[in-house]
Amino acid sequence: MTLDRGQLENILERLPSLTVGLIGDLFLDRYFEIDPDRTEVSIETGLDAYQVVRVRNQPGALGTVMNNLAALGVGRLVPITVIGEDGLGDDLIRALRSMPVEKTGILRSDTRLTPTYLKPLVMESDQPPRELNRLDVRSREPLSPKWRRRVSEELSRRFAEGDGWIVLDQIDQRDEGVLHAEVREALGNEARRHPEIPVIIDSRKHLGAYAYGSLKGNEHEFRLASGCDDVEEAVRRLGKRTGRPAFATCGARGICVAESDERVAWVPARPVTGPIDIVGAGDSATAALLCAILSGVDARTAAAFANLVASITIRQLGTTGTATPAQIRREWESAAV
Repeated sequence: MTLDRGQLENILERLPSLTVGLIGDLFLDRYFEIDPDRTEVSIETGLDAYQVVRVRNQPGALGTVMNNLAALGVGRLVPITVIGEDGLGDDLIRALRSMPVEKTGILRSDTRLTPTYLKPLVMESDQPPRELNRLDVRSREPLSPKWRRRVSEELSRRFAEGDGWIVLDQIDQRDEGVLHAEVREALGNEARRHPEIPVIIDSRKHLGAYAYGSLKGNEHEFRLASGCDDVEEAVRRLGKRTGRPAFATCGARGICVAESDERVAWVPARPVTGPIDIVGAGDSATAALLCAILSGVDARTAAAFANLVASITIRQLGTTGTATPAQIRREWESAAV
């Protein structure tokens, strides 16, 4: 499926007027850049003490989707989430300052940790950054009834404001993230009450828990949720269940799309040469899919736009990449020559 110039411009021109709602797990990505030439030996332990020469903070998980939407030029972002009343949460809020974000739905709890990925990166000359073992910070118990109620109330109050919604269910353990069963039920009620508002749902482990919206995940996630080894059949089954298009990202093969009439199509990925970093590629595809759908294109054309955006973001090493309209136009033009 090709994306013609008129479709591309129609998508990009609509972005500044859009309001996108988001609900899910908002993380802080904190990068520690290590200079290996400065490594010292700890007197206390005898172990290497890596020397951090730069610290970078950026929003992660739901924040990566938000970062992609902001880079694309979406005019207004309305996230709903719960983070901690802690220093990491303060840093996360600061990291959102450059985005068109309404922060009233970012709820802060003194009983929760701000979810954080701590990412040590070894920076070597003429080499891509080398990531060491990641350290994960987050609460390990379900949201309390108080916070489930507050999230559900905020969702009910704000849902109709969004031209479309993105749901990011990042936590593997059921009900330990923002998308607790009670919140999923409230979300389903709003989606059914407003069928004209597109909802894209991206869940690592729990796609099968959603019976509404357009499901989006990688091929492994679709197989897990459907119990079917064949990715085309898995996508078709889950798309049939919700009655909406479904999208399985399949790396270099592209995106497998089940349309509303249960037809399945493959939208090829764009060829990319040189080093790549796929961290965040799925989130950039999620953002691009919703933006394209809100322009009125069909599911296959939306997938072609998502592939175009992802081909840009995966070439940005050592960070979760984004794509601007100018970059997207240049990439489209280079392929059209």
